[in-house]
Amino acid sequence: MRELIDRLARQGTLEKEEFVFLLSHRNDDPGDREYLYSLARSRSIENYGHDIYLRGLIEFTNYCRNDCYYCGIRAGNTKAERYRLTEDQIMDCCDAGYGFGFRTFVLQGGEDPWFTDDKVCHMVSRIKDRYPDCAITLSLGEREKDSYQRFYDAGADRYLLRHETADPEHYARLHPSDLSIEHRKQCLRDLKDIGFQIGAGFMVGSPYQTYENLADDFLYLKELQPHMIGIGPFIHHSDTPFRDCPDGTLEMTLFCLSVLRLMFPKVLLPATTALGTIDPLGREKGVQAGANVVMPSLSPKGVRGKYLLYDGKICTGEEAAECHRCMEMRMERIGYHTVSARGDYKGWSRE
Repeated sequence: MRELIDRLARQGTLEKEEFVFLLSHRNDDPGDREYLYSLARSRSIENYGHDIYLRGLIEFTNYCRNDCYYCGIRAGNTKAERYRLTEDQIMDCCDAGYGFGFRTFVLQGGEDPWFTDDKVCHMVSRIKDRYPDCAITLSLGEREKDSYQRFYDAGADRYLLRHETADPEHYARLHPSDLSIEHRKQCLRDLKDIGFQIGAGFMVGSPYQTYENLADDFLYLKELQPHMIGIGPFIHHSDTPFRDCPDGTLEMTLFCLSVLRLMFPKVLLPATTALGTIDPLGREKGVQAGANVVMPSLSPKGVRGKYLLYDGKICTGEEAAECHRCMEMRMERIGYHTVSARGDYKGWSRE
């Protein structure tokens, strides 16, 4: 194990069967896991110090045209209480976030046809005009390249689009037939070609996932070379077809985070809300395994409990100010500090 971990740290990748070996033998010796975490933590500190970048998350619509089998806001969930924020409400969230020191706003929503390209572009331009020193990240799902180009031209800097799984057969077991991994990968290529900082990622412990699937995810990301990688444990939602499936684990998610940090020393790697949902100290443990980004919510308190991709999501009853103060204190307790910065990928500049 340690020989493979050391080689991963030196060369940044392994063969598929070696990744499978790492994953399948990760529990043989707890000391090996701790060794992996310590190397990943050191690699993160080498590149980013003890700085933790804040992303102000604004979940502005929970309407979605898709019917992904794992997602609580899937189109087929008739129990979901739907909402859309107005542009003024979104601006209010940005105003509050800027006051807290946020310099990146993440606009995330389901694939909501009501938010046309024109509406998205107007929203992005308005935020950029008011806060030109801030980065704007979009997470709106799959669109065509012309749409992505318009968003970029309007001022968006980053785009998050988790690939979820790189294996076509596994992808088909998680999604309806009108969605394909081929199109999702094409979207990621288009976004990168345009000039976005791109984020991909996958669920850890999703239904039917194998070690071979995870190894394929690592190798796909190595090929793609994203600027951000978002991973988190699968957590079931009671109003989906996967309601009875077991959740992913903290331990496997931390292991994958550390592997990714050794593969991508400079990548922006969040400790996600889902980590904090499956363990009260999950986000702290994520940082100690190599993560360097956290994403407190700036969404209005009144809608937080409605953007539920999975059961048990934390922080749904808090105001934005509470989320921000809580995150600062949590990071300080483990020797890190949140910073007021855009937190761009190292070496990246917008043309």
